[in-house]
Amino acid sequence: MEQKKPKTYIGYEYKEITVPNEKVSMYIDCYENFGWEPDENIAPANGHYGTTIRMKRNRKMINKTELTRLQRHFEACAQEIDKLEKSKTSAATVWSLTIGIIGTAFMAGSVFAVTHEPPIYWLCILLAVPGFLGWIMPYFVYCRKAEAQAKKIQPMIEAKQEEIYEICEKGYSLL
Repeated sequence: MEQKKPKTYIGYEYKEITVPNEKVSMYIDCYENFGWEPDENIAPANGHYGTTIRMKRNRKMINKTELTRLQRHFEACAQEIDKLEKSKTSAATVWSLTIGIIGTAFMAGSVFAVTHEPPIYWLCILLAVPGFLGWIMPYFVYCRKAEAQAKKIQPMIEAKQEEIYEICEKGYSLL
């Protein structure tokens, strides 16, 4: 017969975070380096904004203060990466929207010229050309600007990811 070990009491603290679906694995792996483990009693829940992960860790662990400090540093780095990811397309979006609005203004002028009594066809055509260009160009401007910004931002993202790996290494060594 197999003898069971007596179960000892462990007090846990709990944490719940919502992360983008594509980063769930990374967050679980990183938080484990700070003493957190996924709570097997509750499965991760997929929501509209991402996946909610529930974790727990022993309240009386050694080096808890230093691990918490490293964890906060990790969370700050992760937020910076998210901001950098969003900044890849924000300028491109502003440029595209601005060009599209200007194109719409030209098109509105073209419509007013053709509905004028008597219609001014030459002005209608003159305003319609930049209007159509203002509707077509935003896609190409967006693609070009987003690609250029991504090339500029990618080294910064990689540097932050490297910083995260170093933080996780330090946390793991404290466990």
